Amino acid sequence: MAGFPETAKVVIIGLGGIVGSSVAHHLIQRGWDDIVGIDKSGIPTDIGSTAHASDFCYTTSHDFLSCWTTLYSIDFYEKRGHYARVGGLEIARVGDDGRMDEIKRKVASAKAFGTRARLIGPAEIKKKFPLLEEHLVQGGMWDPDAGLVVPRSQTVAGELIDEAVASGKLQAFAHTPAKSLLIENGHIKGVVTDRGTIRADHVVVCAGLWGRLIAAMAGEDLPVMPVDHPLTFFGPYNEFAGTGKEIGWPLLRDQGNSAYMRDTGDPKTAEGGMIEWGYYEETHPRLCHPRDILEKEQARLSPSQRDLDMEQILTPLERAIELTPILGELGYEEKRSFNGLLQVTADGGPSIGESQKVRGLWYAVAIWVKDGPGMAKLVADWMTDGRTPVDHAKIDYARFYPHQLQEKFIEGRCGEAAQKIYNPAVHPREPYATGRNIRRSPFYEREKELGGYFMELGGWERAHGYAANEPLLKKYGNRVPVRENEWDNRHFWRVSNAEHLAMSEDCGIVNLSHFYMFDVEGPDHVALMEWLCAAKIGGDNMVGKGIYTHFLDDQGMVRADLTVIRMADRCRVIDGADAGPRDFHYVRRTAEDKGFKVTVTDVTEKFVTIGIWGPNARSTLQKVVEDPNGLTHENFPFAAIKTIRIGGKTVMAFRISYVGEQGWELHMRYEDGLAVWDALRSTGIMAFGVETYANSRRMEKSLRLQNADLLTEYNLIESDLARPKVKEADFRGKAKHLEYKARPHQPAMLCTLVMTSNVDAKGVARYPVGILPVLDPATGEGLVDALGRRSFTTSIAYGPTLGKNIALAYLPWAYCQEGRKLNVEYFGETYPVEVAAVGYKPLYDPENLKPRS
Repeated sequence: MAGFPETAKVVIIGLGGIVGSSVAHHLIQRGWDDIVGIDKSGIPTDIGSTAHASDFCYTTSHDFLSCWTTLYSIDFYEKRGHYARVGGLEIARVGDDGRMDEIKRKVASAKAFGTRARLIGPAEIKKKFPLLEEHLVQGGMWDPDAGLVVPRSQTVAGELIDEAVASGKLQAFAHTPAKSLLIENGHIKGVVTDRGTIRADHVVVCAGLWGRLIAAMAGEDLPVMPVDHPLTFFGPYNEFAGTGKEIGWPLLRDQGNSAYMRDTGDPKTAEGGMIEWGYYEETHPRLCHPRDILEKEQARLSPSQRDLDMEQILTPLERAIELTPILGELGYEEKRSFNGLLQVTADGGPSIGESQKVRGLWYAVAIWVKDGPGMAKLVADWMTDGRTPVDHAKIDYARFYPHQLQEKFIEGRCGEAAQKIYNPAVHPREPYATGRNIRRSPFYEREKELGGYFMELGGWERAHGYAANEPLLKKYGNRVPVRENEWDNRHFWRVSNAEHLAMSEDCGIVNLSHFYMFDVEGPDHVALMEWLCAAKIGGDNMVGKGIYTHFLDDQGMVRADLTVIRMADRCRVIDGADAGPRDFHYVRRTAEDKGFKVTVTDVTEKFVTIGIWGPNARSTLQKVVEDPNGLTHENFPFAAIKTIRIGGKTVMAFRISYVGEQGWELHMRYEDGLAVWDALRSTGIMAFGVETYANSRRMEKSLRLQNADLLTEYNLIESDLARPKVKEADFRGKAKHLEYKARPHQPAMLCTLVMTSNVDAKGVARYPVGILPVLDPATGEGLVDALGRRSFTTSIAYGPTLGKNIALAYLPWAYCQEGRKLNVEYFGETYPVEVAAVGYKPLYDPENLKPRS
């Protein structure tokens, strides 16, 4: 090989693992060349987690993106001859009904996302896995596509690197750690190593356990943390001697014991005739900051393999022996057993995408073997096209707020994640215990006095309802059901639905301080926003208006959903707490890439927002404003923005509604917020929680939510949010948008469904949460549109005004008829639903009634 290169198009740091090697492979597939890969270890890695990974793959998850990357990865391994599709079991022990419910929920998610898992009884479990005591099992799940990467994912990594080197498009250098990064004017310019400096405009960090140390070279952190994972071996086990198999029995998950088990096949194969039993510690997981990982010469086995004390695993191992007695019959191989470091993340998703601080620096960190090739494909597509075939919001490194990248926060949230790797069934609404009380509105103490039931989003403490309003349950109790099932009722407060009904009859205020806001200003601020937004932003007649709009990507798919306030000297973007950081970085990067002269400034903590809505919102607000006449319908039409005065404070009032009722968003400086809140409350107005705003009422109005109902897999017409007329000015995605509009119909439409019966087999009324598959009643199969996209509920909530469970879901065009009867599945039971609306059609919409004066 020639000497160490001085330049490259791309440098991959951490080439030797399954992620780095897969990124190199997929970049080459997308036409990239002149790639240099470096690794601090051998190539393939002999110290990273790929070197000791268990290498099994289950296809089940409650997250569509994870299922997509796993299915892609399995197909990738199998086409290369490196996958044993032996299937996988997941069992629930007798007495563990919560685990059995979770298995039923996983099977429903499998149907939603296109995997083939199904429920299975004890006898069939025993037949598939004879080592198990049948009488201890009440049931389980069979995943026919689960299996093992053979002989090792490490082998696959080596082959991918060899092929890429042979193609002449990759140069690989082992034992070459990155010492520092070259950064100039906010752009990556290369990597410094002991062998020399490589100048490059693109660097991809695939350093796994050491990824945070590379990020630190750019002045930032990654919200991931290595954690000990006890891996133990028992043997010899000669059941498959002479077969040549790397694995004989299916994989077994005993997640109620936070453990799994598999055989290692023929004694002459890679792992050598053993039983492997792995455990994920629930109560005291041992996190390890990457800076504390030993170097190779210091470690007994490897830097990513730490010594295991038998005391750590005695109690779960005893339970494992009860279920599979063979573990007690075989010898325990102490020397082969260890704590293998693997990564957990602060929010359940890996860190992938471009650095927040350095252009051209990309991360692909905290990715498991089952997702490695799939995530690598997304990275390569993203770097090449600026987009991915499936929505990547949940993995985008830009999603994190600054406070979420602080070391204490990372440690706390990763500690929670480590406790939930295997055993607990994580509720879709489950709050975090750590990283709380970071951001509080100026009304927080008032909300505490009202008995606020707080949840957190984007660091903001948000009350979902108030104990002070519980007397409303006497008035509305017959319209607010008691959720008898604990799961349906978990992290939900019944008073929220009473607040919903009270707001509809009178009015109320809600704390919306969690809104993410950023200002775009400078000579080209209007031109930039006109290019980004599907709605018209430019023109003098737009000054003083609030424009609800979307960002599309180059394929005309929905990337963002937000409001732009056109001010005299700037545009203020008002965004959701969940999507705001990503949109902020996207606007900033687009401005740079397109050469627009602007500054983009996060002003989230400078301003707060109060929503006031309900049929009496106008008359109530008129009691506290200095100019009551200015609020009449004639003087303050829908979507208008005007400055008003409340409690001696200046407030920007925006006539808009996310709950169907008339009213306003009231925006003010943070320091003025409490005075405005108190002035409004002096009228006797009720404060209601964000449950009404974000869930129940917006569902009755059929309003869409970004990162749930609005995704880059679907276009603006399919979500039925396209304006009747496409603006004349050019904007990103316009050509594709026009192409879609010219279709006689779309492949799918976002529809509103209502459950026509919600009573389960035990006679209990259910109030579903989470994602449910939409099924054809005639076949029991999930719906799939002409583009291969599957139908599942994107949002679901109980609407107390209507007295029904309401859901949104994209349906194939052939099923888009009002009144169409379909099914959904929830915890193993099917429930009938009916298509109530095709596209945007509110089920409850007082704004369409005669305007109130």
